[in-house]
Amino acid sequence: MLKWLNDTIMSYGAGETTAQIASVVVLVLIVFCSALVSYLIAKNIVLRVLRAVISKSKMKWGDILFAHRVFEQLTLVVPALVVYGMAPFFRDGQEWLQRGASCLIVIGVVNTANQLLNSFDDIYQKRETAKTRPLKGYFQVLKILAYTVGLIIIISVLMNRSPLLLLGGIGAASAVLLLVFQNTILGFVSSIQLTENDMVRLGDWIEKPGQADGQIIEISLHTVKVKNWDNTVTTLPTYSMVNEPFKNWRYMQESGGRRLKRAVNIDITSVRFCDDEMLQRYRQIPYVRDYMEWKASAPPPHDESDIADLPGVLRADSLTNLGIFRAYLQAYLKNHPDLRQDMAIMVRQLAPTENGVPIELYAFTGTTVWDKYESIQADIFDHVFAIVSAFDLRIKQNPGGNDLKALVQSKPEQ
Repeated sequence: MLKWLNDTIMSYGAGETTAQIASVVVLVLIVFCSALVSYLIAKNIVLRVLRAVISKSKMKWGDILFAHRVFEQLTLVVPALVVYGMAPFFRDGQEWLQRGASCLIVIGVVNTANQLLNSFDDIYQKRETAKTRPLKGYFQVLKILAYTVGLIIIISVLMNRSPLLLLGGIGAASAVLLLVFQNTILGFVSSIQLTENDMVRLGDWIEKPGQADGQIIEISLHTVKVKNWDNTVTTLPTYSMVNEPFKNWRYMQESGGRRLKRAVNIDITSVRFCDDEMLQRYRQIPYVRDYMEWKASAPPPHDESDIADLPGVLRADSLTNLGIFRAYLQAYLKNHPDLRQDMAIMVRQLAPTENGVPIELYAFTGTTVWDKYESIQADIFDHVFAIVSAFDLRIKQNPGGNDLKALVQSKPEQ
């Protein structure tokens, strides 16, 4: 075609040199216009027809493909194919034109594959299984492979060498590649472990002391993003989720009950045996009468003759105000409407310390919602602090400024 253009231009009286230059310019314009027209046809006609067909169908994933511009990326291949096909018209520059067009075709295909993987990820995220088995990390690995293969092919095309030779060179430089892609390899292996062992899911609330305390909003190849309770976002390396310990609150949420475990310290000097007057008063407190009757009907721990001569308050089977208080708390928790009665409920006495004797309440609330849980826990201990004086017990706490002031004011003047 170049010779025909050259002869045609020379027939109009142009010189040989001028005809050669003009024929090349005209041929370049023809190729450029052909590529441009093919691109406009593919983008403005073919894409519109395809969009209209997909919009009328019931396939919702077609809209996702258009949203990620998958077909638009593919239209970039069309003008490259036109240039590749018309390259033989250039006798001297045919080889380099075909190489350049081949590189553009590879770039277009790789970009299309990249957007196609994004579309697949978006489609998969809409499924319920995406919360338990996120595949974002796998899609990122496929993207890396696509770009790597594309780069190898482009280099091999420009060098006019087989891609196998480049792969052989890469094999020899594998140690360097392992060092360069160390984080990628660690992230890939870690993402597989996280998925297969079901360690974390999207939406899980995790806690890593000093690093993150919030909900997982993204799991990718290299990072795990956590939206903390104060609306800040912490980005953690994926491999750190495998190498370092963390707490996952998902199982607590799935159980439907959140653990309540807190102790109140009782002043040891306020613990004593109950006399008749104390027992009479305690009988008026709800939940206490049944416990006292049960203790009265229980067999004595020692021979009656051994304790017959002791005062009532010194008998081995005498009730203590702390023991009755523990029984009251146990019954109170058993009858609390906001606690799970099918889970463990316990009131236990811990080892005494310099701060008194701790009485620990252990139970599970009927909700895992944070604010409701805190409200239930606060209501329970508000009641504990208020009722403790009814059993002639005192809460142990360090003296404050008002206590010292009252002590000084009560001291008689000399």
